[in-house]
Amino acid sequence: MADRNYFGRLLSIVLLTMLACIGLYRLPDKIFGFAIKKVDLLSDIRVRLEEVSLEPSINEPDEIFLLQVDTIQEADSMLVRGLNAVQLLERDSLYKTAYSDVAADTVQVRIEDFSVGHTGLKHFFSTLNRINSLDRPVRIAFMGDSFIEGDIIIADFRAKMQKHFGGSGVGFVPISSKVEQYRPTINQTSKGWKANSIQSERRYRYVLSGLLFEPEDDEATITFKTVNTYPGLDKVSSLKFIYSQNVNSELHLISNQSRDTISGELPATETITQYEMKGSFTDGTFFFRNAEGLRALGIVLENETGVVVDNFSLRGNSGMELESLDLNSCMALNEVRPYDLIILQYGLNVATGEILEYGWYRDRMVEVIQHIRDCFPETDILLLGVSDRSHYENGEYQTMPQVVSLLKAQYQVAKITQVPFWSVYDAMGGENSMVRYVNWRWAAKDYTHLSFRGGKEIATRLYDALLLEKELYDRMEQTEE
Repeated sequence: MADRNYFGRLLSIVLLTMLACIGLYRLPDKIFGFAIKKVDLLSDIRVRLEEVSLEPSINEPDEIFLLQVDTIQEADSMLVRGLNAVQLLERDSLYKTAYSDVAADTVQVRIEDFSVGHTGLKHFFSTLNRINSLDRPVRIAFMGDSFIEGDIIIADFRAKMQKHFGGSGVGFVPISSKVEQYRPTINQTSKGWKANSIQSERRYRYVLSGLLFEPEDDEATITFKTVNTYPGLDKVSSLKFIYSQNVNSELHLISNQSRDTISGELPATETITQYEMKGSFTDGTFFFRNAEGLRALGIVLENETGVVVDNFSLRGNSGMELESLDLNSCMALNEVRPYDLIILQYGLNVATGEILEYGWYRDRMVEVIQHIRDCFPETDILLLGVSDRSHYENGEYQTMPQVVSLLKAQYQVAKITQVPFWSVYDAMGGENSMVRYVNWRWAAKDYTHLSFRGGKEIATRLYDALLLEKELYDRMEQTEE
């Protein structure tokens, strides 16, 4: 009997194995709502725990805040925001001088701006300086995961910004939320809506909130009532309904106190549109007629001046989902609701399991930031480093080594994309700070999420860091003049 040739079978098995591995690699984070536990086949050759270290977050300005741009020719390849090479080099020098002049030691953790010429927050700060001559509020989009759900951190950050720069209102409120009953900055309920999320229904055209809502019938409602738990929330002069698709729906707003009614036909559209009502608003219920074909994002409560901070939290979001934001829809949103600063807070849903090497996440987030820049070309971006998180090991709670590794990757994202960076981990106090926060009742006993008291601490430090950066920016602008 002739020897059989099994090469074809072997080749088939190899190809099938490769296809199976590719299929497993392409699996989403969730299937039918169930999270998939990731397995690292290369865990045995990954970075060992003792090799995990973090570059210092805060150094002298000539070491970390200023990119090492030594020649005009080198700077000429990195021109930004209409500044020529000489101006960029001059701004670096001015920033170093301003840094040594201000009381920098009053801020616990500084913002590190990796942009050439220290221009990473130039648009945001210049808009704040023109706040009284704008015909709109200065808007901040605060994006993140469950760490900021219910307005933790954001409530106090918003209150401080509005106290300093003016403004009122909670800003954007999604049609519905899993934590709406726990949010202390607005009372809100909704009925009769189907929610679609960027995490599970990729076929829709999403913008910053990552959520779209469709009424199940003409009985769909949205009820809201302002609160006075924080200054500036009890009354607003502008109420908006934000939607992305409509055929011939009618909107009716009835005040639950005065029983006054506002009615109108929503303009037909297939892109992001807002329907604005002006007056004095404290409460109301939205009703809809002929609602078939309506697709909505939420409502907005704000004043027409000052600062507005919108909370775009989405539980379970790693940040990588932002790659799926629809470019045209985001540009349409920016037309009706321009943002001056986007703050990105992500990482808790990434620093898990046994993975200690996050180069893959770094590369994906670099692409995410580039995509956000395409979507909002005039908007500044501030990247926040992940917070501390503890796990139980050797009889005690201690910082997860994954947090340190991920923070280093996020730090590299900021340097590669040249965006400002602020470390929540360092602001909390660094290693094992979550343990202290739990002991002080500033954080939940899951050793992951902050309480509102802990959120207030982080909000204060972020606010102080932003104002110090603005002081440095203003000094540079005055010197240049």
